[in-house]
Amino acid sequence: MASLRTNLAELHARRMDLVAALGLTEGGAGVDASWISGTFVHIARLWPLILLGKLCITALLHVPFYEPGNIGHAIALSAMLLVDGVAIVVPRGACFQRLRPHHQKWLMLPMVLLSGLTFSLMLGPSLIAGPLSRNLAAEMAVALMAVSIFGDRRLLGVSYFTGLLIASLAHWGDFAQVGLLISCIAAMLIAALRQAHADMNRAIAFYQRDQCAQRSDRLLHEYEQSGRGWFWETDRHGCIAYISDTLARTLDRSNDALIGRPITEIIRPGDRQDGDGERTLGFHLSARTGFAEIPIRAAMAKDERWWSISGQPVFNDYGQFHGFRGSGTDLTEMRRSQAEVHRLAQYDSLTGLANRVQMMRSLEQAVAGTNGQPRDCTLMMLDLDRFKTVNDTLGHPAGDALLRQVSQRIQRVVGDKGLVGRQGGDEFKILLPGRPDRIQLDHLARAIITDVSLPYQIEGVAVVIGVSIGISFCPQDGVTADALIRNADLALYAAKGDGRGVYRFYSPEMHADAEDRRQLEADLRHALIEDGLHLVYQPVVSSKTERITGYEALLRWQHPVRGAISPEQFVPIAEESGLIGPIGDWVLRTACRDAAQWDEGVRVAVNVSPIQFANHGLPSIVMNALAASQLAPERLELELTESVFLSDGDGTESMFARLKGLGVRLALDDFGTGYSSLGYLKTAPFDKIKIDQSFVRGAAIRGSRNSAIIKAIVGLAEALGMDTTAEGAETRDELDLIRQLGCSHIQGYIYGRPLPAQEVLAQQQCHGGYAVPQGFQSSRAARRTMLRTVAVYHDGQVHTGRIRNISTTGAQIEGLWNIPEGTLLAVELSEGRTVNVIARWSKEDRLGVEFTQSIDLAHEPATPRALAS
Repeated sequence: MASLRTNLAELHARRMDLVAALGLTEGGAGVDASWISGTFVHIARLWPLILLGKLCITALLHVPFYEPGNIGHAIALSAMLLVDGVAIVVPRGACFQRLRPHHQKWLMLPMVLLSGLTFSLMLGPSLIAGPLSRNLAAEMAVALMAVSIFGDRRLLGVSYFTGLLIASLAHWGDFAQVGLLISCIAAMLIAALRQAHADMNRAIAFYQRDQCAQRSDRLLHEYEQSGRGWFWETDRHGCIAYISDTLARTLDRSNDALIGRPITEIIRPGDRQDGDGERTLGFHLSARTGFAEIPIRAAMAKDERWWSISGQPVFNDYGQFHGFRGSGTDLTEMRRSQAEVHRLAQYDSLTGLANRVQMMRSLEQAVAGTNGQPRDCTLMMLDLDRFKTVNDTLGHPAGDALLRQVSQRIQRVVGDKGLVGRQGGDEFKILLPGRPDRIQLDHLARAIITDVSLPYQIEGVAVVIGVSIGISFCPQDGVTADALIRNADLALYAAKGDGRGVYRFYSPEMHADAEDRRQLEADLRHALIEDGLHLVYQPVVSSKTERITGYEALLRWQHPVRGAISPEQFVPIAEESGLIGPIGDWVLRTACRDAAQWDEGVRVAVNVSPIQFANHGLPSIVMNALAASQLAPERLELELTESVFLSDGDGTESMFARLKGLGVRLALDDFGTGYSSLGYLKTAPFDKIKIDQSFVRGAAIRGSRNSAIIKAIVGLAEALGMDTTAEGAETRDELDLIRQLGCSHIQGYIYGRPLPAQEVLAQQQCHGGYAVPQGFQSSRAARRTMLRTVAVYHDGQVHTGRIRNISTTGAQIEGLWNIPEGTLLAVELSEGRTVNVIARWSKEDRLGVEFTQSIDLAHEPATPRALAS
């Protein structure tokens, strides 16, 4: 196909050269059939002038064609009239004009040659009386007239002179005429060749310009079709005269619908923020000055589109304004990219909230006041509780999904009250303008904590986390952004130290608390290195035989300066600082080593944190601890909380399978207090369920529902073939209730407090592996110590006594002697408030009473009240 196009181009070029050489082009124009036909018609219309000139010259020269002896002249005249008549009539005919250009040319050349030949024959010098110059002048006059009619068609002039020459050759004696004609032919040929050469050059230049123009048209068309740019043109009134199809399609309009409309109609008025391109463009259009790269916004597009438009005014040769002509490009994608870059610079890419940079800028603007006086504002710092566990167990994609849901909930609660931002990780900020009162902040903080603490669905797993909040005010807690952030962070630190899931307002003493917590973390690291931690063991007893079946290993820390520090205080520090992993490994090794010295069949239970469980190397750690202590695997019981089920199903099942493959036992700790569903019990290979002490304590108190919960858990465990351990049993009535409900094992102070490893060995040797219950007979409600004088009524008598302690169900009264058990009394607790009580025991001047109806301690003042005499 390419070679065919090349051959056609070469053939076209050769035809152009030939046509130019024949003198059939004018001004470099290409050959066109209709144009050439029109030229020959023009010659035919003017040819009567030639014929008229010939006849006039014949008459002036008195050519004797009418004399009887001059029949040759008559024949020549007839031939001349015939040839010229053909030259006048034939080119005007439709048949002639339908011929191809070269056919027309080859018909005209003989006619012109015959016209000159017949005229020259008719004026033969031998027939003319007079000098030769008259005959030659007559022929040259007509020839010059013919040449003037032929114009640039010099080949026709050569043909005419050739006809004259042929006739003159018959008169060889007239060398002057022949020489003159030959000179004319030579001159005409030279002129024709020079003109043909010039025409050829013009034709080549025209062809090259045409090719360049076509190439430019194709490039411009492809440029328009690619969508990278477009072109436009207006008339002198500012109305669209031309517009690219690409732009018309963008505006969802046809070209015809846009042609004739003012160009300003397709441009939306701008504003100063966007550069006000519409006003700038309007200025240039009215001033008729050129412009370049003006950003404007489309007015007719369905969605927001931006253009960059350039243009120049168009003037004619006389300086008259004809309109504008220019081009444009689409800036929409670039604008969107710039907007995205701006958004990424100002907003968090994960949650869409304001990022750290924007929050810092907004906080600085919020605290910057006028005349050196800072403005009121409130800063809330939020940190998610238990998020690290989710991120470590479920993985970072799940953590990101959780953060997105959390941000949506926080944004929904705050609404337009303030600006919500993400500080980074699982930390968030809320900036509230002004200073709302404490009640409003209380409601807002509680609403955030409540909403964030509701369950989430992450990859088909129910996840529950919490949030702690620290709050600081400007200018009360700081007049700079850094001071507010630091103090809100201290308040957040205090909230997390107070049990998490709460909010705290900043107070100056929090600086000391933060320093104390930091020092405690450093001391914990030192204690781990220097063996400052130790284990104690609490017995787990069979409810049927009261034989000790195992011990739970509990971590303790005896600080060299502060004394005993509760695990509730240092374990959260270990989790936040990353020490929980090394500490957990140490606990596992130490517990296995101590348990190896106990009686055969006595197990040891070790708590495993979710972070340890998520460690793929946990089975290897357990196996190494068992191998180092030579403890039988079935004597080790790993206690897991429900939070381990936050991990993905495949990973959790694989870890369970690997641990069970070692032969160790698995126990589900703190059952009923977590946030997972019961579905995991279908597949999780637990050997035991531990009932949390919150259900055991107070289960024997009248009206408590805990016993029903314990009974349900026991029934579930029996159905699944699992043991049960009730934690936190302290009184004999709780022990009896637990046995009655069917729990297989009991753990609590009723059978003793946790003991060091050496005392465990001594206990086994002394009691033979059995435990003896010790403790109060019955459970009692929480009591409040006080010293208050009260009036006691009995049989119309008023006695004075003092309340030493009180609970919702009873009290201890001093000052009354020998009151029989079961005596009904009335006690005036406060002015106008009297309750009925029953004496339950009496010893010397002390009396224990039970209220016939429970009371609310919140309404009882703690200060003593003096009674009137």
